Amino acid sequence: MPSFASWGTPETVFDRLPGAWALERTIEGQATMSGTAVFTPLEAGLLKYREEGRIRLADGKEFDGHRDYVFERAPGGFVVHFAETPRRLFHAIAVLPEGDALAGSATHLCTPDTYDSAYCFLPDGSFTIRHTVHGPRKDYLSATVFRRRAG
Repeated sequence: MPSFASWGTPETVFDRLPGAWALERTIEGQATMSGTAVFTPLEAGLLKYREEGRIRLADGKEFDGHRDYVFERAPGGFVVHFAETPRRLFHAIAVLPEGDALAGSATHLCTPDTYDSAYCFLPDGSFTIRHTVHGPRKDYLSATVFRRRAG
């Protein structure tokens, strides 16, 4: 199997996540967020994900926000859980070659809305997550770019 720059192979993507990442998010027509995401190892095969940043709404209001997940190693990819006890599944991502990148996607039903999520691990070492949300309560696209923080 070919290597995909700093990500290696679908089997090694999970191993490359730990550490700090700068994040830039756009929620189409609604808000932006700038901040940091940190993947911290827990027990074997688990990473705590914590993002913190400044959210700016379309009307100019600003506030701090955060979100937590737990990432779990899985064959050929990873599983993302909500950071709850007991853990609850958000989605499972099978990572596959896609052009010069590695990518995976999944759908999560959060009744009554649907989240279609796509991850793309790029040759330059950055990655993106896009959540397209449709339903009677929510309808938006959230696009986040992650770049490794120096240090």
